Amino acid sequence: MLNTLAGSIITVSGLGKQVTTGDTELTILSDVSFAVRAGEAVAIAGVSGSGKSTLLGLLAGLDTPSSGSVRIDGRDLFALDEDGRAALRGEMVGFVFQAFQLLPAMTALENVMLPLELAGVANAREAARAMLARVGLVDRLNHYPKQLSGGEQQRVAIARAFVTQPKLLFADEPTGNLDAATGAQVIDLLFELNRERGTTLLLVTHDEALTRRCDRVLRLAAGRLQDDHL
Repeated sequence: MLNTLAGSIITVSGLGKQVTTGDTELTILSDVSFAVRAGEAVAIAGVSGSGKSTLLGLLAGLDTPSSGSVRIDGRDLFALDEDGRAALRGEMVGFVFQAFQLLPAMTALENVMLPLELAGVANAREAARAMLARVGLVDRLNHYPKQLSGGEQQRVAIARAFVTQPKLLFADEPTGNLDAATGAQVIDLLFELNRERGTTLLLVTHDEALTRRCDRVLRLAAGRLQDDHL
């Protein structure tokens, strides 16, 4: 069932993903359809192996589907070539991952500056410094990832995700490597920034407490969309 919403920034129709291993074809996603309205916070929930991270990768254009389509801000994602999809991500999308994905040879400031520099932003250093101050790391600008706690590393990752002012933020189990107290602080920050900046948030999680913070829950089971609750 396609939940059509006025002002949708993401529209997914009949999305499927199959992979072949040996003589066996494995279905990871099957006929997934939904829409996401600009500014929504949407959880993608389900048990391990239900297809959550695969779906997020397809929505971001990091993988290609076996069937179906994804439209981002009216543009057909898979009508674009790989360079076109990368350009769209650079223009519109921020990412937060479970494993932080910071570059170990760069300081916190340099990690946050990187997407701005890639985009040719002139005041990258000032913007990155301000964003790190916003996430409470003004005293950690010149620290390398190995010198930061897990919570601090995820704050750097959140700063890097928001510094380009993306329309979309994709977060894949953002508290998965954090203890409960630190994870709660990181999630509070993520939702604060999401509200402040009007970003559309898609969050993969198996944490039911986290799903309750979102406007809607897309619940996957064995690669199929079971529920789409407003």
